[in-house]
Amino acid sequence: MERKIKLIWDFKGPDALETAKHHCIHLKEFAQIQSLNYHEVAHNQLNEMFTIAFIIVDESKMKIFRDALKPHRGELAD
Repeated sequence: MERKIKLIWDFKGPDALETAKHHCIHLKEFAQIQSLNYHEVAHNQLNEMFTIAFIIVDESKMKIFRDALKPHRGELAD
């Protein structure tokens, strides 16, 4: 079974939640336009001033997403 990679974008400040929600729309649009599969696109509010947006992809497709979308960081997904 192929490993899954979580690509993460950090958003800080009073508008972090709304910015992360909007970023998720663009992540889904990119995958659709490029005909790329993904496991999940979502956001997670860690506190009122810090929210992340993320996409979980197969490791074999990670470089395509990473090079085009420039995430702030990545990690192995559960």
